[in-house]
Amino acid sequence: MAGTQLQVASHPRIGDLVDDEAGGADEGARIFEGARVEAGPAARRGPTGRRIGHDPKDSGVAGSRYRDRLMGKGFVERLKTGEILIADGATATNYQQMGLAIGVAPEEWTVDQPEKVLALHRAFIEAGSDIVLTNTFGATSLRLRESRYAGRALELNHAAAALAREAASTSPGVLVAGSMGPTGMLMDPLGELTPAAAADAYAEQAGALTKGGVDLLLLETFFALDEALAAIDGVRRSSALPLVVSFSFDRGTRTMMGLSPTQVIESIGPLDVAAIGANCGRSLPDMEHVVHEFAALNAGIPLWIKPNAGLPSMVGDIARYDTDPAEMAEFARRFIDAGAQVVGGCCGSSPEHIREIATWAG
Repeated sequence: MAGTQLQVASHPRIGDLVDDEAGGADEGARIFEGARVEAGPAARRGPTGRRIGHDPKDSGVAGSRYRDRLMGKGFVERLKTGEILIADGATATNYQQMGLAIGVAPEEWTVDQPEKVLALHRAFIEAGSDIVLTNTFGATSLRLRESRYAGRALELNHAAAALAREAASTSPGVLVAGSMGPTGMLMDPLGELTPAAAADAYAEQAGALTKGGVDLLLLETFFALDEALAAIDGVRRSSALPLVVSFSFDRGTRTMMGLSPTQVIESIGPLDVAAIGANCGRSLPDMEHVVHEFAALNAGIPLWIKPNAGLPSMVGDIARYDTDPAEMAEFARRFIDAGAQVVGGCCGSSPEHIREIATWAG
């Protein structure tokens, strides 16, 4: 992504987004990772590889059929039909390529650079994403409490949801997932976080994302079962939206706290979640083992899989991911063959990685 130029136009600040979820569309085209992303009545490439816009004559017969198939269907309905959905790719590593300084939380760009947040959403949609994630991974009140956004969790989550909703609004069938990551704290007795405090934080975040207009909620990159259970409790207190729960198996086929895919299914499966899965983690072959273990349980729960673009190497303070789009798409094919129904990318995955996955899936 080195040398990529990004054109962005001015965009309302956070207060405007909270007051008006439409936000006001940018009129200029944006360039990201070599892909033209048009504002206003934007065109996109769906998993068919066809270009899809508002006007059927612009997308051809195949595009029109694809659009008709998706219109009006929610996340759970689409999973029940057996549809393969393409999620988006990385947030933080792409923002870093777009100018985010090391040490700056990605969530700050919702306030400081909303036009770049919108541009990345649109780039993933143009590449073929059926689902885009809000820029709210670290936006619980607990994670924000020592930042300059302490006390502004509601505002930040609502505004990030509005940006993703705006990006998706001109692309029929694109869903918005409200991203909620771990607090970064250990649960009692290993740390100071209590189940009640964790549940309260996730109830607050889920409520704000729901009011902001997301289609589903996503608890992602979790590693501890007790925090995930508290988060699920909190989410259920404030939102009836479909919920996906995804763990990071960063010890190969175990989480940092030693959880296996089997333990995840046994513990989370009975809780009426829309999907269970894995994101981030370690290598692509390790993720393939995780998918197979999930699938072998035959739990009847859709699988959500968003791996990193391989293992990173450090160049100074920057993590570089060397897995190319073709290899990423090949592993996505293997995940789907093994039983995954939602595939995308996590750290290091660009719009070009997602484009290759969407092209293959189509």
